[in-house]
Amino acid sequence: MPRILRCDPALLAKDLSGRVYVVTGANSGAGLATTAQLVRQGAHVVAACRRVDAGRSAVAPLASARGSVDVSELDLDRLDSVRRFVAAFKSAHSRLDGLVNNAGVMMCPQSRTADGIERQFGVNHLAHFLLTELLLDTLKASAPSRVVCVSSVAHAGMGGRPGELRLDDLDFAVRGYDPTLAYNQSKLAVVLYARHLAQRLQGSGVSAFSVHPGWIRSQLVQHSMPPFVQNVLLRPFSGLPGMMSAEDGAQTQLHCLLDDRAPEHSGSYFSQVSILYANRGDRRGGWPMRSPNPLAHDDALAQALYTKSVELCGSTS
Repeated sequence: MPRILRCDPALLAKDLSGRVYVVTGANSGAGLATTAQLVRQGAHVVAACRRVDAGRSAVAPLASARGSVDVSELDLDRLDSVRRFVAAFKSAHSRLDGLVNNAGVMMCPQSRTADGIERQFGVNHLAHFLLTELLLDTLKASAPSRVVCVSSVAHAGMGGRPGELRLDDLDFAVRGYDPTLAYNQSKLAVVLYARHLAQRLQGSGVSAFSVHPGWIRSQLVQHSMPPFVQNVLLRPFSGLPGMMSAEDGAQTQLHCLLDDRAPEHSGSYFSQVSILYANRGDRRGGWPMRSPNPLAHDDALAQALYTKSVELCGSTS
C-alpha cells in the first residue's frame, strides 16, 4: 500500500485568523477533522450539520482553540434547508474564504429526498450544488477563495459497477436501483461539477477542486457494513486494506484549501491513496491526478449536468 499523502507541515502552521470557512458534515469524520485543524489555525468555521446537538457536542473540545466555530443547521435532504442555511450565513457573515462540501451518504437503500430526488444524487451532489451556487457571490467578494467538493474513487467505478452519469435516468426508473451504481453516479457528478465550476469562475479568484479523501473510519459505511465492524473489529488491520484515520482523511481537502499553488490546478481532481483504483499506478493518488474515468473530462456532460441541476433546484438565486 502506498504511503498516505499528507500536507506540508508549513500549511498546517499558517495563521488563518480572520478567515471564514463553511464545512458540511462537520460533526464527524473528515469534516470534523478539517474543522478542528482550521480552528486550531485561528479560522472561524461554520459547521453545517443536520443534527445540531451532535454538532455542538463534537466541536465542544475546540472551545479553547485559537479560532472559533459555530454550528448551524443544514439538512441536505431538503433544498429549503439549504436556502435557510445560506440566508442565516449571509446575515451573520460578509466573507467566505472556503467552502468544503464534505457531507454525504453512501450506498443507502432506495429512497428520495424531500424534494423527490434519488437520495444519493440529491445529498451528495444536488444540495451541495445549490449551496455552492447560492454562496458564489460571497466567495467572489472574498477572493481569493476556494471550493472543495468531496467526491470518491467511486466516481471511476466501484464494486464491479461503472462510474456513469445518466441524466435521463437519475432515479433509476429504467435501470433498476443499484445502491453502488447510484453512489458512483453521485460522486461522478461531484467531479464534473467542480470541473465546470472552475471553468465558469476563471478570472474571479475563486478556485474549485474535487477530492477523494481516502477510506476513512467513519459512519459513512453504515449501509454496506456495520460501522462497528469497520471502525473497531478491522481497526488492528487498517494498514493492510488502506483504511485511515479522519485526520489523515482530511489531508487532501486541507491541501486544496491551504496550498498556495493549488489554484493553478483549479477544476482538477485530487486523490488520496486508494486500493480501489483498477489501475495499480493510480493507487498512489496524486495532488492532483488525472481521473481514470473518461467521463470526468467530458465538458459537454458537465454542462448538461449543470443545466439539469439548475432545473431540479428550481432556482439558484
